[in-house]
Formats: sequence, structure tokens, C-alpha cells
Amino acid sequence: MSSPEFSAGEAPAEKVTEVSGTGIPVRGNDIDTDQIIPARFMKVVTFDGLGQFSFFDQRFDDDDNEKDHPFNEEKYRGANVLVVNANFGCGSSREHAPQALMRWGIDAVVGESFAEIFAGNCLALGVPTVTADQDDIEALQDYVEANPDAEVDIDVAAETITYGDTVIDAEVHDAQRKALVEGVWDTTALMGANEGAVRETARSLPYVPAEHVAEDEA
Repeated sequence: MSSPEFSAGEAPAEKVTEVSGTGIPVRGNDIDTDQIIPARFMKVVTFDGLGQFSFFDQRFDDDDNEKDHPFNEEKYRGANVLVVNANFGCGSSREHAPQALMRWGIDAVVGESFAEIFAGNCLALGVPTVTADQDDIEALQDYVEANPDAEVDIDVAAETITYGDTVIDAEVHDAQRKALVEGVWDTTALMGANEGAVRETARSLPYVPAEHVAEDEA
């Protein structure tokens, strides 16, 4: 299994052009962010360690006994391509949801559709959210279940998903694809790479004291 493939270049962040690895299917429509990461695990100062709580209430009962869930299955251990169904990531806009999935080890999410804010929060982490038709997604989930060690290749730029002898026509939202492929998905890195423009804007703002800008330049 390989991690995301990044192209070299002068981009502020790493260019996410392709993600390859084994898949893990989580079936069901309208899986919301509270299912992905229950609210009680959001009382943290940092996101470190959040991955272990992914789908916690779907994975464990009230006595912490394991339930039947793909994230508990040994055969999917180390999988990095999550395959879901429709309207995944709906509900509250908590950024903890994609943070938890990423820290579990997920590098890309493939599904029928995604909640807009969830997809945006994934983009902020460099995690592609790739869509395809319902029949294609269900066939991919079936394949992953039968072949948990098989490679799934996502070409972000070409908008294709390849597994076995099958190539799926997929879709990555235009703005997301551009940001990932050009390496401008990390807004903090983007600001750092445009320090001069940031200073110029700061000087033009009447509520930013000039001495504060000058101190930054020293």
C-alpha cells in the first residue's frame, strides 16, 4: 500500500495528484458527523489521538464491547481509501470529523455524494472527496469487501478510480481538484508563501498599527 503521491514543485503545500491504497467500505446513506466522531470526544485542545474515536458509537456498545463495523475488522487494518454512500458527512459542521478520519489513516474518501462543509473540511487537510455513480460505488464496496488487500487507485487530476480491471469515471469538484493538484489547499501555507502580499494588505488596513507591520519585518 502506498500513501498519497505528491508531485514536486513550488506550490505552498504538497500537490495531491493521486491516492493509492487498500479500501474500507462503510455502507449507509446520511452518515452524519456525530456518527463519525461523537461530540463528547471533541473536548480536546488538539486533534492528536482523535482517530481512535472514529465511528466510536457504531463500533462499541455501552459496555465497550465491539460491534460489527468495518473499522473493527482486522482485514481492513491499514486501509486508507474510505468508500461510502450518499450524503456522507452531513449534520453539524465539526471539523473534527475529517480530522478523526485522517488520523485513523484515511487519505481519500470516495462516495456517491458528500455534505458540502464536510468536503470543504477534508480539502483543508488535503484529503480528496471523490464522487461516482451509485452503481459504481456499490460495485467498488463489494469488490473491497471481497478483496480487502487489493489496491484502489484514485487519479485526482484525471478523475478516475481504478481497481482490478475496472476504471470508474469519477468527479472531483473543480475548485477542489485545482487546489489539490496545484498544491494550494493549505490556506496557512498559502498565506506563508505570499508573505509580501499579506504585509501589503496589512499596511492598507486602517485598524492595523504601522508599527505592528514594521515589527514583523524586523
